[in-house]
Amino acid sequence: MSDRIKNMEVEIVARNWYVLKKASYEYQKKDGSWETQNREAYDRGNGAGILLYNKKQGTVILTEQFRLPTYINGNDSGMMIEVCAGQLDKDNPEDCVRRETEEETGYRIGEVKKVLEAYMSPGSVTEILYLFIAEYDSTMKVTEGGGVAHEQENIEVLELPFQRALDMIISGEIRDAKTIMLLQYAKLQNLI
Repeated sequence: MSDRIKNMEVEIVARNWYVLKKASYEYQKKDGSWETQNREAYDRGNGAGILLYNKKQGTVILTEQFRLPTYINGNDSGMMIEVCAGQLDKDNPEDCVRRETEEETGYRIGEVKKVLEAYMSPGSVTEILYLFIAEYDSTMKVTEGGGVAHEQENIEVLELPFQRALDMIISGEIRDAKTIMLLQYAKLQNLI
């Protein structure tokens, strides 16, 4: 724990979908003086995401689904194109991406490679996202995917040419940070 923070008090403001906490604490500034700060943090647990790619075909698997926060914040349709991802729950990150990949995309993958860890919105959300890549091919398709019915995900599975996915970042069709990061990682590493 930091010696620049003292007298922290945390209260739970809401516990609906996830947990919203309000914290009051004293923070020591660079000049040595102390100030009281009040902040809120949304604790939704940690997650994992994965970019599935097929080097031979030059394609990637992405998903599309409705995301309420984006709709509230000006995304007219609320639809987002993203890599497959989900909350860890009680799984480790590798098991999470395997589970989520099968549920959301219908592909049963084997080996996964962790490439990044990132705080996605460190000013307000506690989540660390573990990001992976894995190769896929048609023999790995075991279901149609689409998500778990009781989670009301209604996911559409998209198989896109890699260059088209990169172009969708520039056009604004892909605006999800984890997806942009993984597509750019794939480009920088010449995976496809």
